[in-house]
Amino acid sequence: MSNEHPYPPAFRSGDLVSVSGRLGVTETGELAPGGFAAECPQAFANLDAALRSVGARRADVVKVVVYLTDIADRDGLNRVYEDFFAEPRPARTCVGVASLPYGGVVEVEALARVRNV
Repeated sequence: MSNEHPYPPAFRSGDLVSVSGRLGVTETGELAPGGFAAECPQAFANLDAALRSVGARRADVVKVVVYLTDIADRDGLNRVYEDFFAEPRPARTCVGVASLPYGGVVEVEALARVRNV
């Protein structure tokens, strides 16, 4: 996925990682076709790629914020979230919003602390 924005997908400062909002876009930069059911898992896959780009892992994530254009998609989000993160899962906030960039229906951002293993 190309990065045409003036900010990185993820930024690392020491052991702290902040992941910019990840939409459900494919490598071509198009929204995954199929609405929420396709965009949500793709957004989390993009979150995973952003974490890896700065040497972090899913297990390092301590906080996730998810923006939904339809709060009724919260149950579907919960299913994707449970599949994506192993126990203990990070804290999470879900926010209903009027719109998202490029007409997306879900956006995910995260904060992580890289632990030495």
